[in-house]
Amino acid sequence: MKYAIISDVHSNLEAFQKVIDEIKKDKVDKYLFVGDIVGYGANPCECIEELKKLKCVAVAGNHDYGAVELSSIDNFNSYAKEAIQWTMNKLSKKDKEFLQKLPLVQTIDDITLVHSTLQNPEKWEYIRSTFQAHKSIEIQKTSLLFAGHSHVPITFCEQSEIKGSIKFSKEIRIQIEDGYKYFINVGSIGQPRDGDPKACYAIYDKDNKIVEIRRMEYDIKKAQEKILEAGLPNRLAERLELGE
Repeated sequence: MKYAIISDVHSNLEAFQKVIDEIKKDKVDKYLFVGDIVGYGANPCECIEELKKLKCVAVAGNHDYGAVELSSIDNFNSYAKEAIQWTMNKLSKKDKEFLQKLPLVQTIDDITLVHSTLQNPEKWEYIRSTFQAHKSIEIQKTSLLFAGHSHVPITFCEQSEIKGSIKFSKEIRIQIEDGYKYFINVGSIGQPRDGDPKACYAIYDKDNKIVEIRRMEYDIKKAQEKILEAGLPNRLAERLELGE
């Protein structure tokens, strides 16, 4: 059984289509989506359509809920807020209904999906430390949890029977071991923030118990041109090539 885990597409059609084309070569059995199909980029409707085609097991991100007024955007920075307000005017009724129906948490097999944290998924908190990760892991009932939100790929793991044994890794190949719980942030397809502008996603090979974080080059210039043509903030185009 092989899963593709995707996150934080953020209306970047060029990155999304490139990643989908690459994933198809792996002949995965199931797609998992951990939130934020919209926001920042210029193709929210087209990205929603692409996501629907994949028949993902999916959860909502803060930009998804923000675009349909299920979550406040008051704490968004000015660029994010402007992009969401622009997105609201672009979404069709069907697009909005799709986003409104996305849950905050989903479970499939021995995998939990959430955009931010498991203990407070509706608060859209970031996990950047072992302490923050532990709070989710201690209530995690599955061996694996996949998340997004920070746009930075990182793995936290903890021995199930030993509290306080949590450790983190930025390895791109994670060997899943029995007796551990894993909290894996799969990074961002549409707007990476770890200094690498290439689209980021993950493949989980359940049979071999391996999760791989993968990167893919895409037409950044085209995505930037669309952002500028749409009248969105220049900063949203600039950061794509910087990976920040």
